[in-house]
Amino acid sequence: MKITVIGSGNIGSALVNGLIRNGETAPQDITLTDIHAEALTVFAAKGVNTSQNNVAAAKSADIIVLCVKPYLIHAVAGEILPSLTAAQLLVSFAAGVSLSQLSVLTGKRPLFRVIPNTAMAVNKSMTCIAAENATPAQTQTILNLFGQVGKAIIIDEALMNAATVIASCGTAFALRYLRAATVAGVEIGFKPKVVETMIAQTMVGAAALIAESGNHPEEEIDKVTTPKGITIKGLNEMEHAGFTSAVMKGILGAYGVL
Repeated sequence: MKITVIGSGNIGSALVNGLIRNGETAPQDITLTDIHAEALTVFAAKGVNTSQNNVAAAKSADIIVLCVKPYLIHAVAGEILPSLTAAQLLVSFAAGVSLSQLSVLTGKRPLFRVIPNTAMAVNKSMTCIAAENATPAQTQTILNLFGQVGKAIIIDEALMNAATVIASCGTAFALRYLRAATVAGVEIGFKPKVVETMIAQTMVGAAALIAESGNHPEEEIDKVTTPKGITIKGLNEMEHAGFTSAVMKGILGAYGVL
């Protein structure tokens, strides 16, 4: 399976790095493009094919992933489409660009709108996929590809904007908690890097408890809160300061922009 990734920015780089790290896709089966040659040097050193020619790179691929800004998606898709066959699968990472908008340009061909996050680089992305004009086998191919870089699911396209806020912007929201907790940890005695490591691993563990057990978060919270204990005191102080409300307002505010 030959994969071409158009755009070596943060999200395109994360995908390529995650595929290499996973090992199921060989570097020589990946082509990465960018208009700036210097941005490709590090990937060429890893054995990835690199190019500044989108058309040539797309022509030889089974799957083409468009990792460009939304305002560039129509120009880039229009550039490569004349050279594509009906069997090639086209994937768009462009937030806010619907499959119907893309299909006006591409015609009736297999299309996938995908919302991943930058944790693809460490094979921990939450990737949401919506498909149009695709067979079950083609959809499974895309699921398998993004399964290499984390967890991938098919969702209704009507939920893709919501998925962007929860699973893509959500990375930044979670890391803002990590940053805030790190600052507090320094104030109570830890060196920044030490407490950052502690909090990051605690977040990994907390997420794994939910992902692997299927329990409601409150079930796991109850296991570490005791009457008159320090955990419930901390939780209540956060709630008095508007913690849950702030998170909800942030998510709803971000969703309102889309």
